[in-house]
Amino acid sequence: MDSNELASVPGVNPLIPDASRIYDYTLGGTHNFEADRQAAEFMFSMVPSTRKWVRMLRAGLQTAARRLGAEGFTHWVDFASGLPTADHVHTVLPDARVLYSDLSPLTISSAKHLLGDNPRVRYLECDIRRAGDFLKRPDVEAFLEGQRRVAFGANAITVFLSAEDNRRFFRDLYDWAAPGSKLFTTFETKEAAKTTPQWEQFIGMFERMGEPFHLYSLPEYLDICGPWAQDRMGVVPVREFLGLPPEYITEADRENIGVEFYAVILEKR
Repeated sequence: MDSNELASVPGVNPLIPDASRIYDYTLGGTHNFEADRQAAEFMFSMVPSTRKWVRMLRAGLQTAARRLGAEGFTHWVDFASGLPTADHVHTVLPDARVLYSDLSPLTISSAKHLLGDNPRVRYLECDIRRAGDFLKRPDVEAFLEGQRRVAFGANAITVFLSAEDNRRFFRDLYDWAAPGSKLFTTFETKEAAKTTPQWEQFIGMFERMGEPFHLYSLPEYLDICGPWAQDRMGVVPVREFLGLPPEYITEADRENIGVEFYAVILEKR
């Protein structure tokens, strides 16, 4: 399905930018309209490294999916998934059962058109602030075949939750999951004392869309994730998680405020 077919989805308005389609454009996808592209380019004008970091985050999700698939995980539960395009978890793990979720009804309806009748993939509505309730739903349990030793994906979502909501989210997943379950997640940080007018404008854009944007220090993130334990690789910069050389990230990519993204696979022991 390209953008022309996407326009036929009920509720889709090609003239109004949509967060999931902006994200798709940032990743180099085709499921977006001119309004989405203009909104994304405006975002890039404020923080030019956005495109690079976002693509690294998606690559991190793919890498985590491959690693966990190799460890034998056959059930994946993904949160705040966005559009399930050709580079998402179900294409990396075609034999797994993949449960995507999002809060936006428009994203969900668009996603269902993209997925078609693939029986191994499901897309359901979920407010990640109530992830515990979501995991206990009968339709979720049925799709997961009663399996609670699962792989979770929480990619690029911690910045959109308060510390309290983050803590509840990670605890809900931990309490529901069986021992041996694993969770891929990412953290965005910057040097606490640094900011720029462009960065403040970037943050303000999210706030105007009703998406408060919170950055925490790495120790704060790790505290928020308790009681999950880090796997043997530990928490590392996304660049290192992907096996990229140190020079891949330039000073310009750090936007004069020390931007850094981290990735970690957590486990319930």
